[in-house]
Amino acid sequence: MGRMDDDIRPGRLLVATPLLEDPNFRRSVVLVVDHGQEEGTLGVVLNRPTEVEVGQILPPWADLLEGGGAAYQGVVFQGGPVALDSALALARITGADDPVGWRGLGGIPAVARIGLVDLDSPPSLLKGGVDRFRVFAGYSGWNAGQLRSEIEEGSWYVVPGEPSDVFGDDPDRLWQGVLRRQGGDLAFVATYPEDPSLN
Repeated sequence: MGRMDDDIRPGRLLVATPLLEDPNFRRSVVLVVDHGQEEGTLGVVLNRPTEVEVGQILPPWADLLEGGGAAYQGVVFQGGPVALDSALALARITGADDPVGWRGLGGIPAVARIGLVDLDSPPSLLKGGVDRFRVFAGYSGWNAGQLRSEIEEGSWYVVPGEPSDVFGDDPDRLWQGVLRRQGGDLAFVATYPEDPSLN
């Protein structure tokens, strides 16, 4: 079921189990963007869109994908409870070369062309070479060893990520969708009621 520490790496998803009641992470799907034995783990929640437009907080980046039309493309997502006054962004690039201001997550073929964007660099460096872009306010972070103990306690499933998870247009159904495609016990967990006391 993917509970070993070496399964935690960039491109993996942390999917909250029904036991995780923390309102910041209840039914959340977190993309791991950085992980080190010493530094700990950093990720962003993929299924918490806000109503804040990218243009309200990062005007230069608002038109990077103008006219793209994908749902939720122009809104900021809440990446987690840490540093809500800061932003980080992910982009999927279309070319073979890595543009300046973009660092691939690597590690897993499905997310090989997805990476972190340096929001201090000029958006023009990425213009035309990106087909998906998403901004996150705040992030999710764990100290070294903290995430591993939460996984052992039964708070998280660790599963492979897919590009459609990162930039999907139906964040409300992401938790069920990711679990369902795992098959077996995890597919069954996807049917777990939102409020078990009503069952």
